[in-house]
Amino acid sequence: MRFAASLLASIAVIGPAVALAADPQPASSGFPAVVPVIQQVPPAKDPDLLDGRARPGVPPAYPPAILQTNPGAVLAPAPDAFPTDQIGIPDRWRLSAALGLVHPHWYDPYNQSTLKGDRPLKGTKDWFLVLNGISDTVVEPQSFPTPLSSQSTQNPNNLDSFGRTGNIGISQTFILGASLIKGSTAFKPPEWDFTVSLAFNFNYATAPERQLLSVNPSKGLDRLDGFVGVQELFVERHLRNVSDRYDFDAVRIGIQPFTTDFRGFLFQDNQLGVRFFGDRDGNRFQYNLAFFQRLVKDTNSGLNDLTKPVRKDYIVVGNIYRQDFPIPGLTSQLTVIYNANREGGNVDFNKNGIPVIPALIGNDRARDYDVVYLGYNADGHIGRFNLTASSYLALGQDRNNIFTGKPANIRSWFVAAEPSYDIDWVRIRLSGLYASGNHDPRGHTETGFDAILENPQFAGADTSYFIRRSLPFIGGGLVGLNGPNGVLLDLRSSKDEGQSNFNNPGTALLGIGADFDVLPQLRLTTNINHIWFADTAVIQALRQQGSISNDLGWDYSIAATWRPRMTQNVIFRLSGAVFSPDTGFNNLFTTIGHDSVFYSILFNTVLSF
Repeated sequence: MRFAASLLASIAVIGPAVALAADPQPASSGFPAVVPVIQQVPPAKDPDLLDGRARPGVPPAYPPAILQTNPGAVLAPAPDAFPTDQIGIPDRWRLSAALGLVHPHWYDPYNQSTLKGDRPLKGTKDWFLVLNGISDTVVEPQSFPTPLSSQSTQNPNNLDSFGRTGNIGISQTFILGASLIKGSTAFKPPEWDFTVSLAFNFNYATAPERQLLSVNPSKGLDRLDGFVGVQELFVERHLRNVSDRYDFDAVRIGIQPFTTDFRGFLFQDNQLGVRFFGDRDGNRFQYNLAFFQRLVKDTNSGLNDLTKPVRKDYIVVGNIYRQDFPIPGLTSQLTVIYNANREGGNVDFNKNGIPVIPALIGNDRARDYDVVYLGYNADGHIGRFNLTASSYLALGQDRNNIFTGKPANIRSWFVAAEPSYDIDWVRIRLSGLYASGNHDPRGHTETGFDAILENPQFAGADTSYFIRRSLPFIGGGLVGLNGPNGVLLDLRSSKDEGQSNFNNPGTALLGIGADFDVLPQLRLTTNINHIWFADTAVIQALRQQGSISNDLGWDYSIAATWRPRMTQNVIFRLSGAVFSPDTGFNNLFTTIGHDSVFYSILFNTVLSF
């Protein structure tokens, strides 16, 4: 009994740390031998030291939460929005390279290229370089009425006032451009844009008579010339975003391209200026507010000539575009343009020695004038019908009417429309244009409409004989009935270098044409246009000739455009046009023993990188 009591006391003292183990072998005394064995249980460890296992009931200690704020940011999608078998990459331009889908070369614009702005410059995240190269080749045989005088004719036995009609023009232009852009421009406007474009032109021309290529008859019947022009030189700065869809405001300063309407009826050129522009409502509204001062143009190439002082010809433009107005599919534009010309005291000759300011017409004096153009333009479709339309009202004052030498008010207008309809691979087009003419040349109001610098993409554009070719105005000075690549009969000395003239006969044109997409690479285009003077009062006063008909003539043209790679990188174009004079033309250009039908053939090759 004493032994048992002693054993129980030992167990009670040891407590929970004691374990009993019985010896299976009996003792010599006959009692089972019970020997106490003490096993030490290790103390509990810190939960952080148990290989990530925590003691039940003891919460683990997590590191402090990391908070990141980004005001205005779009919330990231929930994790379950992404498939588990896709892994995100830091930027889009590494994807194709990582998958090995493309093998780009620096000379290949069809695959990813750092030179074409597909990937950022090395060592940067959002600076891109875009290089452009264009070769534009033009070969143009043509014929037109050729005025001559007794001291310049190639045929001394010819007593007529018109000489031979045929000539050839060849022009080769290389354009090299570079843009350095900052920003992810695939989905938002660039933050910075530095752009420069240089044009190198070489041109050769032959003439059927002397004094056509140069005022000096000793220069001969051909001319070879070259020029380098700066066509773009600007910096663009992104000012701000005004919505989460990247509606923005920006400013561009320098020599930059600009057009006032969809088809280039009023002003389309690369000029020196400052332009504020942007959009609103998810790009449904767009606006421009710009100021330009016109640069002098090289006579034979038409490129900007920075070696001469800037002209005193100022243009202020404000316009706004609205998509799907007044109906879905149609974009409307309202524009206000102010043109202030202060070249009334100038006497300027072009590169070939021919006077351009003042124009040798009327009183042979240069003019100051102010004119405001109010315009509405539309472009888009109405159901299945496509439509382009333009209208302008010109209001202002001319300080010198070429007939009276006194100030005259300017009140003229212009309207043009080109509806078309698509039938499978054929598009049928109608063209209509009217520019008001002056019915009272010696009055106090000039009602002949004129543009600032037109370059219309209309009624066949440069495939048309009338639009492509400048017809001389015989007997009225060294001016043309119209300008090259122009549709207005405005009696200007030069579209590029001369002044606008609101004392002109005006223009009326009706035409029909069709485009045939014969192949994805081949398009055929045909046009038939009929042209009239809107009013011949000015023509009759300058020629001192009565009974001049309004009917100028018919213009027929056909063109083929071939794009062998189905892109704009390689384009071949061949066109031919014939002008058949009507009564009004024959009243002005009566010829004896010469061609009564004039032609123009245009071969154009454009290669782009």
